[in-house]
Amino acid sequence: MNNKKICFIICVNNDKYYDEMILYLQRLLLPDFIEAEVVVIKDAISMAAGYNEGMKKSNAKYKIYMHQDCFLLKKDSVKIILELFQKDPEIGLVGLVGCEKIPPSGIWWKAKNKMGRVYHADVPENIYQSIYGDFEEDKIEVQALDGFFLATQYDIVWRDDLFCGWHFYDISQCFEFQRHGYKVVIPKQIDAWVLHASGDKFLGPEYNKFRKIFLDEYIRC
Repeated sequence: MNNKKICFIICVNNDKYYDEMILYLQRLLLPDFIEAEVVVIKDAISMAAGYNEGMKKSNAKYKIYMHQDCFLLKKDSVKIILELFQKDPEIGLVGLVGCEKIPPSGIWWKAKNKMGRVYHADVPENIYQSIYGDFEEDKIEVQALDGFFLATQYDIVWRDDLFCGWHFYDISQCFEFQRHGYKVVIPKQIDAWVLHASGDKFLGPEYNKFRKIFLDEYIRC
């Protein structure tokens, strides 16, 4: 693994979103010793499968898995994340919003102890910041993260054997990292680092299908 390299891995089905996303990535302030690359996965059969494909294509020690509709606003955000990784080898996964303990439902945003923050753009010209929780330290350890932005310093296989769609690939990956003995954390953010232009999405019956698979594999076992 190349510890002087970071790879952004993105599953893409909308080139307009991707083109704008790249403009934000090009503005990032990276450490002088870090080389950056972008791996694009098109026609992925699932998010986990796409991320596994992207992971195998890069020898970068540090990888950031991002949704195509995420725009990284804070120019030094990656520098801060790399500092967290380098200070603590036990940190495996970094995200920006999540919860300290997953509720029995498996739905992280219904937890009482949500943490982090993000800007949302759910409809045109409607941007708002969700502030889930504050803390004094430079990071807080959590159990689950939302998958719009996930940074790693170790390669662990995404569970595409179980999550062959577009839901719970992220929460399951958090639990996989913890199974391997690594910490899952959220860094301190004064203002949200990312604008997530996700729109108003309908989860549908597939969401509950994968929620039950997640609960059976990680919570009820």
